[in-house]
Amino acid sequence: MSNFMKISSESAPRVELHEKLGLTGAEISINTIGAGECVPFIHSHKQNEEIYYVISGSGKAIIDNEEVNLVAGDWVRISPVAERQFFANKDNAISYICIQVKENSLEGFTANDAIIK
Repeated sequence: MSNFMKISSESAPRVELHEKLGLTGAEISINTIGAGECVPFIHSHKQNEEIYYVISGSGKAIIDNEEVNLVAGDWVRISPVAERQFFANKDNAISYICIQVKENSLEGFTANDAIIK
């Protein structure tokens, strides 16, 4: 069995990658909200923080009743307990990647976790 997995993601409003890639420590999704539309619910999490990267378009997030404008290139980290909802601007869609991981679970990273050979 190989030590890696490669896929091409389909074009859909939401693509979840945890099953497609066999992820064991994170959930990653690719999301698109159509112009003038929104995620139809407000949500928070029990354990997982979310990291968002805006790929294209523009819109806003309402996070704990605070409006945060979003444009391509923006990164946003949201703690688990924060209530959030996402909206596309009326004139264009917004596409973003959402990375969901257990808060405070990172024990090592980059060079600290690498085995140099």
